[in-house]
Amino acid sequence: MRVFVTGASGWIGSAVVPELIGAGHQVVGLARSDSSAAALTAAGAEVRRGTLDDLDVLRSAAAESDGVIHLAFKHDIAFSGDFQGAADADRRAVEAFGEALAGSGRPFVLASGILGLTPGRVATEEDTGPHLALDHLGDGPRTRLDTARLTLSLASRDVRSSVVRLPPTVHGEGDHGFMAALIGIARAKGVSGHVGDGTNRWPAGHRSDAAHLFRLALEKAPAGSVLHATAEEGVPIRTVAEVIGRHLDVPVATVAPEAAAEHFGWLAGFIALDSPASSTLTRELLGWQPAGPGLVDDLDKGHYFHDTAE
Repeated sequence: MRVFVTGASGWIGSAVVPELIGAGHQVVGLARSDSSAAALTAAGAEVRRGTLDDLDVLRSAAAESDGVIHLAFKHDIAFSGDFQGAADADRRAVEAFGEALAGSGRPFVLASGILGLTPGRVATEEDTGPHLALDHLGDGPRTRLDTARLTLSLASRDVRSSVVRLPPTVHGEGDHGFMAALIGIARAKGVSGHVGDGTNRWPAGHRSDAAHLFRLALEKAPAGSVLHATAEEGVPIRTVAEVIGRHLDVPVATVAPEAAAEHFGWLAGFIALDSPASSTLTRELLGWQPAGPGLVDDLDKGHYFHDTAE
């Protein structure tokens, strides 16, 4: 297929692109900067210049493609105070893709999230929300959830739509997400912390396994499918804190809930969530079998602890 990919030079996109090309697909990647364009060219992809706000570009690129994988999200503004703005931009982009693909039977794969989906119990692909645990972030998470529902509803308009829900940590070498942030906080504070007893769990998956699932979704997910990119159902945050403490040679300590904001900063709203998630239905539907290292094994490889400031 000729596949249009947004976020193609990002953390997950830069693994999805070679996964697609290696399987014989042709990739056209959205690039908003010269550096992103250069990275895509080096990876063997074509470049379409533009941003998520260039809706005409998105429509035309989708119309010229055999399928679309939408990975881009304005994480920079989402986690610096404007989650709603990021979610609104994402919604507009999905609406544009829906317009371009309606009636075509072509695949459209959306990246979404799992964290906070069903707090306190194991989430499955059949759960629909409502992300009550993220209400402190305003209406943005609900908007993003509604965008996922919109994507699934495109199945009624003859779009082979699917949603890949990503765990909060899609880990691997080069990751600058939640795990890197936790390590940075522990290094700066001189202590590796967890909220309360730290038994709350986060699902996890390796970047290579997530990339493989996006390809499988593109190639064969039935219309209206919800997929979970969780290789591990739930890793206790205390376990993560202990690994970080060991590698940084700093103590591991409990952080009281009322002190979480001061200690963890923007991560405080997420770090205490208990949000395990299963991928049993995804594995049965698509034959997805994660092969990458688990989160603790990946942390123990040491690449997360290279202090670039030294």
